[in-house]
Amino acid sequence: MYELEEKSYLYFLIVIPILALLFLYVQFWKRKKQREFGDLELIKKLSPEKSVFKPILKIGVVLLALTCLIIGLVNPKIGTKLETVKREGIDIVFAIDVSKSMLAEDVAPNRLEKSKQLVSQIINQLGSDRIGIIAYSGSAFPVLPITTDYSIAKMFLQGMNPGIVSSQGTSIDQAINLATTFIDKKDKTNKLLIILSDGEDHSDNAETESAAEEAKKLGLKIITVGVGTENGGPIPLKRNGIVEGFQRDQNNEVVTTKRNADVLKTIGKLTKGGYVDGNSTKAVLDYVKNALDNIQKTEFESTQMADFQSQFQWFLGFAFFFLFLDIFLLEKRTKWVKKMNLFNEKE
Repeated sequence: MYELEEKSYLYFLIVIPILALLFLYVQFWKRKKQREFGDLELIKKLSPEKSVFKPILKIGVVLLALTCLIIGLVNPKIGTKLETVKREGIDIVFAIDVSKSMLAEDVAPNRLEKSKQLVSQIINQLGSDRIGIIAYSGSAFPVLPITTDYSIAKMFLQGMNPGIVSSQGTSIDQAINLATTFIDKKDKTNKLLIILSDGEDHSDNAETESAAEEAKKLGLKIITVGVGTENGGPIPLKRNGIVEGFQRDQNNEVVTTKRNADVLKTIGKLTKGGYVDGNSTKAVLDYVKNALDNIQKTEFESTQMADFQSQFQWFLGFAFFFLFLDIFLLEKRTKWVKKMNLFNEKE
Protein backbone atom coordinates (compact mmCIF):
# COMPACT_ATOMS: atom_id res chain seq x y z
CA MET A 1 0.00 0.00 0.00
CA TYR A 2 1.47 3.34 -1.01
CA GLU A 3 0.58 6.92 -1.85
CA LEU A 4 2.31 9.87 -3.50
CA GLU A 5 2.13 13.06 -1.45
CA GLU A 6 3.13 15.64 -4.11
CA LYS A 7 2.14 14.12 -7.45
CA SER A 8 2.61 17.42 -9.31
CA TYR A 9 6.41 17.00 -9.14
CA LEU A 10 6.14 13.92 -11.39
CA TYR A 11 5.83 16.30 -14.34
CA PHE A 12 9.51 17.16 -13.88
CA LEU A 13 10.40 13.62 -15.02
CA ILE A 14 9.89 14.83 -18.59
CA VAL A 15 13.27 16.57 -18.19
CA ILE A 16 15.05 13.17 -18.09
CA PRO A 17 14.32 12.05 -21.70
CA ILE A 18 14.88 15.62 -22.92
CA LEU A 19 18.38 15.67 -21.39
CA ALA A 20 19.11 12.20 -22.78
CA LEU A 21 18.12 13.30 -26.30
CA LEU A 22 20.13 16.48 -25.91
CA PHE A 23 23.20 14.43 -24.92
CA LEU A 24 22.80 12.15 -27.97
CA TYR A 25 22.46 15.22 -30.21
CA VAL A 26 25.66 16.74 -28.79
CA GLN A 27 27.55 13.47 -29.33
CA PHE A 28 26.30 13.29 -32.91
CA TRP A 29 27.28 16.91 -33.48
CA LYS A 30 30.78 16.32 -32.04
CA ARG A 31 31.31 13.28 -34.23
CA LYS A 32 30.19 15.25 -37.29
CA LYS A 33 32.60 18.12 -36.52
CA GLN A 34 35.44 15.65 -35.92
CA ARG A 35 34.85 14.18 -39.39
CA GLU A 36 34.99 17.67 -40.85
CA PHE A 37 38.20 18.39 -38.95
CA GLY A 38 40.11 15.29 -40.05
CA ASP A 39 40.46 11.53 -39.89
CA LEU A 40 38.69 9.98 -36.83
CA GLU A 41 41.43 7.40 -36.22
CA LEU A 42 44.05 10.12 -36.24
CA ILE A 43 42.06 12.19 -33.80
CA LYS A 44 41.78 9.19 -31.43
CA LYS A 45 45.56 8.83 -31.50
CA LEU A 46 45.97 12.50 -30.62
CA SER A 47 43.88 11.91 -27.46
CA PRO A 48 44.63 8.30 -26.44
CA GLU A 49 43.40 8.73 -22.84
CA LYS A 50 39.92 9.91 -23.81
CA SER A 51 37.27 7.27 -23.07
CA VAL A 52 34.29 6.61 -25.30
CA PHE A 53 32.31 4.99 -22.51
CA LYS A 54 32.92 7.50 -19.66
CA PRO A 55 30.74 10.35 -21.04
CA ILE A 56 27.82 7.89 -21.37
CA LEU A 57 28.40 6.68 -17.82
CA LYS A 58 28.56 10.26 -16.49
CA ILE A 59 25.30 11.35 -18.12
CA GLY A 60 23.64 8.12 -16.92
CA VAL A 61 24.71 8.86 -13.32
CA VAL A 62 23.49 12.47 -13.54
CA LEU A 63 20.11 11.37 -14.94
CA LEU A 64 19.77 8.79 -12.15
CA ALA A 65 20.52 11.50 -9.59
CA LEU A 66 17.88 13.83 -11.09
CA THR A 67 15.33 11.00 -11.19
CA CYS A 68 15.92 10.19 -7.51
CA LEU A 69 15.74 13.87 -6.59
CA ILE A 70 12.36 14.29 -8.34
CA ILE A 71 10.94 11.13 -6.74
CA GLY A 72 12.19 12.44 -3.38
CA LEU A 73 10.22 15.66 -3.96
CA VAL A 74 7.12 13.57 -4.76
CA ASN A 75 7.60 11.90 -1.34
CA PRO A 76 6.26 8.37 -1.86
CA LYS A 77 4.73 6.91 1.29
CA ILE A 78 4.37 3.24 2.15
CA GLY A 79 1.67 1.95 4.46
CA THR A 80 3.49 -0.08 7.04
CA LYS A 81 0.85 -0.53 9.73
CA LEU A 82 -2.89 -1.04 9.90
CA GLU A 83 -4.82 0.00 12.96
CA THR A 84 -8.48 0.15 13.90
CA VAL A 85 -9.78 3.65 14.63
CA LYS A 86 -12.99 3.92 16.62
CA ARG A 87 -14.88 7.20 16.59
CA GLU A 88 -17.39 8.24 19.20
CA GLY A 89 -19.68 11.22 19.05
CA ILE A 90 -23.18 12.43 18.25
CA ASP A 91 -24.98 13.79 15.21
CA ILE A 92 -25.45 17.57 15.30
CA VAL A 93 -27.72 19.39 12.84
CA PHE A 94 -27.47 23.17 12.56
CA ALA A 95 -30.66 24.91 11.39
CA ILE A 96 -29.89 28.52 10.40
CA ASP A 97 -32.58 31.10 9.81
CA VAL A 98 -31.86 32.83 6.48
CA SER A 99 -34.99 35.00 6.31
CA LYS A 100 -34.58 38.70 5.44
CA SER A 101 -35.08 39.69 9.08
CA MET A 102 -31.70 38.05 9.76
CA LEU A 103 -30.06 40.86 7.77
CA ALA A 104 -30.88 43.34 10.56
CA GLU A 105 -27.73 44.89 11.97
CA ASP A 106 -28.77 45.23 15.63
CA VAL A 107 -25.90 42.79 16.26
CA ALA A 108 -22.63 43.14 14.35
CA PRO A 109 -22.14 42.58 11.49
CA ASN A 110 -25.73 41.33 11.16
CA ARG A 111 -27.84 38.51 12.60
CA LEU A 112 -27.10 36.04 9.81
CA GLU A 113 -23.34 36.61 9.83
CA LYS A 114 -23.36 36.38 13.62
CA SER A 115 -25.17 33.03 13.37
CA LYS A 116 -22.62 31.73 10.85
CA GLN A 117 -19.78 32.82 13.13
CA LEU A 118 -21.37 30.98 16.05
CA VAL A 119 -21.75 27.78 14.04
CA SER A 120 -18.14 28.02 12.87
CA GLN A 121 -16.93 28.48 16.45
CA ILE A 122 -19.00 25.51 17.65
CA ILE A 123 -17.56 23.33 14.87
CA ASN A 124 -14.05 24.35 15.96
CA GLN A 125 -14.57 22.86 19.40
CA LEU A 126 -16.07 19.57 18.19
CA GLY A 127 -14.13 16.31 18.30
CA SER A 128 -15.38 13.41 16.17
CA ASP A 129 -19.07 14.37 15.98
CA ARG A 130 -20.93 14.30 12.68
CA ILE A 131 -22.64 17.49 11.52
CA GLY A 132 -25.30 18.58 9.03
CA ILE A 133 -26.63 22.01 8.01
CA ILE A 134 -30.15 23.20 7.20
CA ALA A 135 -31.21 26.62 5.91
CA TYR A 136 -34.77 27.76 6.45
CA SER A 137 -37.10 30.72 6.12
CA GLY A 138 -40.61 30.12 4.71
CA SER A 139 -39.48 26.58 3.95
CA ALA A 140 -36.48 24.47 4.87
CA PHE A 141 -33.62 23.43 2.59
CA PRO A 142 -30.88 20.82 3.29
CA VAL A 143 -27.53 22.54 2.73
CA LEU A 144 -25.24 19.72 3.86
CA PRO A 145 -26.07 16.11 4.81
CA ILE A 146 -24.50 14.46 7.84
CA THR A 147 -20.72 14.44 7.46
CA THR A 148 -17.46 14.45 9.43
CA ASP A 149 -15.77 16.82 6.97
CA TYR A 150 -15.69 20.06 8.98
CA SER A 151 -13.78 22.01 6.32
CA ILE A 152 -16.44 21.46 3.65
CA ALA A 153 -19.13 22.28 6.23
CA LYS A 154 -17.53 25.68 6.81
CA MET A 155 -17.32 26.25 3.06
CA PHE A 156 -21.05 25.61 2.62
CA LEU A 157 -21.74 27.70 5.71
CA GLN A 158 -20.09 30.80 4.26
CA GLY A 159 -22.25 30.61 1.13
CA MET A 160 -25.55 30.79 3.02
CA ASN A 161 -27.73 33.85 2.36
CA PRO A 162 -31.47 34.70 2.09
CA GLY A 163 -31.41 33.92 -1.64
CA ILE A 164 -30.86 30.17 -1.21
CA VAL A 165 -34.47 29.64 -0.01
CA SER A 166 -37.10 30.94 -2.40
CA SER A 167 -40.05 31.33 0.00
CA GLN A 168 -39.64 34.09 2.58
CA GLY A 169 -41.00 34.25 6.10
CA THR A 170 -39.86 32.17 9.07
CA SER A 171 -41.28 28.72 9.68
CA ILE A 172 -39.33 27.05 12.45
CA ASP A 173 -41.56 23.98 12.27
CA GLN A 174 -40.29 23.35 8.71
CA ALA A 175 -36.70 23.33 9.99
CA ILE A 176 -37.55 20.89 12.78
CA ASN A 177 -39.45 18.58 10.43
CA LEU A 178 -36.56 18.52 7.97
CA ALA A 179 -34.07 17.87 10.78
CA THR A 180 -35.99 14.73 11.77
CA THR A 181 -35.40 13.35 8.26
CA PHE A 182 -31.66 13.53 8.96
CA ILE A 183 -32.24 10.89 11.64
CA ASP A 184 -31.76 7.24 10.77
CA LYS A 185 -34.07 5.37 13.16
CA LYS A 186 -31.83 2.30 12.92
CA ASP A 187 -28.81 4.38 13.93
CA LYS A 188 -28.56 4.56 17.71
CA THR A 189 -26.33 7.64 17.65
CA ASN A 190 -27.67 10.47 19.83
CA LYS A 191 -28.93 13.50 17.92
CA LEU A 192 -28.90 17.23 18.63
CA LEU A 193 -30.52 20.06 16.66
CA ILE A 194 -29.19 23.60 17.14
CA ILE A 195 -31.52 26.29 15.79
CA LEU A 196 -30.10 29.78 15.26
CA SER A 197 -32.79 32.39 14.69
CA ASP A 198 -34.20 35.74 15.74
CA GLY A 199 -37.37 33.86 16.73
CA GLU A 200 -39.72 35.67 14.36
CA ASP A 201 -41.97 32.71 13.54
CA HIS A 202 -44.65 33.26 10.91
CA SER A 203 -46.06 29.76 11.28
CA ASP A 204 -48.70 28.76 13.78
CA ASN A 205 -47.23 28.31 17.28
CA ALA A 206 -49.23 25.08 17.65
CA GLU A 207 -47.52 23.68 14.53
CA THR A 208 -44.11 24.63 15.87
CA GLU A 209 -44.81 23.01 19.25
CA SER A 210 -46.21 19.92 17.53
CA ALA A 211 -43.04 19.60 15.43
CA ALA A 212 -40.93 19.95 18.60
CA GLU A 213 -42.98 17.24 20.37
CA GLU A 214 -42.51 14.89 17.42
CA ALA A 215 -38.77 15.55 17.45
CA LYS A 216 -38.68 14.74 21.17
CA LYS A 217 -40.34 11.36 20.51
CA LEU A 218 -37.57 10.56 18.06
CA GLY A 219 -34.95 11.39 20.70
CA LEU A 220 -33.92 14.68 19.08
CA LYS A 221 -32.88 17.35 21.56
CA ILE A 222 -33.14 20.96 20.40
CA ILE A 223 -30.98 23.85 21.57
CA THR A 224 -32.24 27.23 20.39
CA VAL A 225 -29.95 30.23 19.99
CA GLY A 226 -31.61 33.64 19.88
CA VAL A 227 -29.77 36.16 17.68
CA GLY A 228 -30.78 39.82 17.72
CA THR A 229 -31.94 42.33 20.34
CA GLU A 230 -35.24 43.01 22.07
CA ASN A 231 -35.24 46.55 20.68
CA GLY A 232 -34.63 45.23 17.20
CA GLY A 233 -33.61 47.14 14.11
CA PRO A 234 -34.51 47.87 10.49
CA ILE A 235 -33.69 45.55 7.59
CA PRO A 236 -31.21 47.33 5.30
CA LEU A 237 -31.52 47.07 1.53
CA LYS A 238 -28.05 47.03 0.03
CA ARG A 239 -26.52 47.13 -3.42
CA ASN A 240 -22.81 46.37 -3.77
CA GLY A 241 -22.47 46.68 -0.01
CA ILE A 242 -23.99 50.17 0.11
CA VAL A 243 -27.23 50.78 2.03
CA GLU A 244 -29.83 52.28 -0.32
CA GLY A 245 -32.77 52.15 2.07
CA PHE A 246 -34.68 49.93 4.50
CA GLN A 247 -37.41 47.31 4.19
CA ARG A 248 -40.89 48.89 4.36
CA ASP A 249 -44.36 47.48 4.96
CA GLN A 250 -47.56 48.02 2.98
CA ASN A 251 -48.04 51.40 4.67
CA ASN A 252 -44.56 52.49 3.56
CA GLU A 253 -43.34 52.37 7.16
CA VAL A 254 -39.84 51.13 7.92
CA VAL A 255 -40.07 47.59 9.28
CA THR A 256 -38.47 47.04 12.68
CA THR A 257 -37.66 43.42 13.37
CA LYS A 258 -37.20 42.28 16.97
CA ARG A 259 -35.91 39.11 18.52
CA ASN A 260 -38.68 36.88 19.84
CA ALA A 261 -37.04 34.71 22.49
CA ASP A 262 -40.31 33.26 23.83
CA VAL A 263 -40.95 30.87 20.94
CA LEU A 264 -37.32 29.74 21.00
CA LYS A 265 -37.42 29.12 24.75
CA THR A 266 -40.59 27.05 24.35
CA ILE A 267 -38.98 24.80 21.74
CA GLY A 268 -35.87 24.29 23.88
CA LYS A 269 -37.93 23.51 26.97
CA LEU A 270 -40.18 20.99 25.21
CA THR A 271 -37.22 18.91 23.99
CA LYS A 272 -35.10 19.38 27.14
CA GLY A 273 -32.41 21.08 25.10
CA GLY A 274 -32.65 24.67 26.30
CA TYR A 275 -32.24 28.24 25.09
CA VAL A 276 -29.19 30.51 25.05
CA ASP A 277 -28.70 34.17 24.13
CA GLY A 278 -26.74 34.21 20.86
CA ASN A 279 -25.43 37.75 21.27
CA SER A 280 -22.67 36.42 23.56
CA THR A 281 -20.34 34.06 21.70
CA LYS A 282 -18.78 32.78 24.91
CA ALA A 283 -22.18 32.03 26.45
CA VAL A 284 -23.20 30.01 23.39
CA LEU A 285 -19.94 28.04 23.23
CA ASP A 286 -20.01 27.27 26.95
CA TYR A 287 -23.68 26.22 26.82
CA VAL A 288 -23.19 23.94 23.81
CA LYS A 289 -20.01 22.43 25.27
CA ASN A 290 -21.78 21.68 28.54
CA ALA A 291 -24.69 20.13 26.63
CA LEU A 292 -22.36 17.93 24.56
CA ASP A 293 -20.52 16.80 27.70
CA ASN A 294 -23.83 15.58 29.13
CA ILE A 295 -24.90 13.68 26.02
CA GLN A 296 -23.69 10.10 25.81
CA LYS A 297 -21.35 9.53 22.88
CA THR A 298 -21.96 6.58 20.58
CA GLU A 299 -19.47 4.64 18.49
CA PHE A 300 -20.64 5.24 14.94
CA GLU A 301 -17.65 4.43 12.79
CA SER A 302 -14.77 1.96 12.80
CA THR A 303 -12.29 2.15 9.93
CA GLN A 304 -8.94 0.67 9.00
CA MET A 305 -6.34 3.41 8.72
CA ALA A 306 -2.94 2.89 7.10
CA ASP A 307 -0.04 4.52 8.90
CA PHE A 308 1.98 5.80 5.94
CA GLN A 309 5.70 6.37 6.37
CA SER A 310 7.56 8.90 4.17
CA GLN A 311 10.31 7.41 1.99
CA PHE A 312 11.71 10.62 0.45
CA GLN A 313 14.94 10.41 2.47
CA TRP A 314 16.05 7.25 0.62
CA PHE A 315 15.67 8.85 -2.79
CA LEU A 316 17.39 12.06 -1.72
CA GLY A 317 20.22 9.95 -0.29
CA PHE A 318 20.67 8.09 -3.61
CA ALA A 319 20.49 11.40 -5.50
CA PHE A 320 23.35 12.90 -3.49
CA PHE A 321 25.31 9.64 -3.79
CA PHE A 322 25.08 9.69 -7.60
CA LEU A 323 26.02 13.38 -7.73
CA PHE A 324 29.00 12.69 -5.44
CA LEU A 325 30.00 9.74 -7.66
CA ASP A 326 29.84 11.94 -10.76
CA ILE A 327 32.56 14.18 -9.33
CA PHE A 328 35.09 11.32 -9.46
CA LEU A 329 34.12 10.09 -12.91
CA LEU A 330 36.67 11.64 -15.30
CA GLU A 331 36.32 11.32 -19.06
CA LYS A 332 39.71 9.66 -19.49
CA ARG A 333 40.08 5.89 -19.57
CA THR A 334 40.29 3.86 -16.37
CA LYS A 335 43.49 1.79 -16.39
CA TRP A 336 41.97 -1.59 -15.52
CA VAL A 337 39.13 -1.11 -18.00
CA LYS A 338 41.69 -0.14 -20.63
CA LYS A 339 43.58 -3.39 -20.04
CA MET A 340 40.40 -5.46 -20.45
CA ASN A 341 39.65 -3.74 -23.79
CA LEU A 342 35.89 -4.17 -23.29
CA PHE A 343 34.98 -1.76 -26.06
CA ASN A 344 37.59 -2.95 -28.60
CA GLU A 345 39.43 0.29 -28.31
CA LYS A 346 42.77 -1.44 -29.11
CA GLU A 347 43.62 -2.51 -32.59
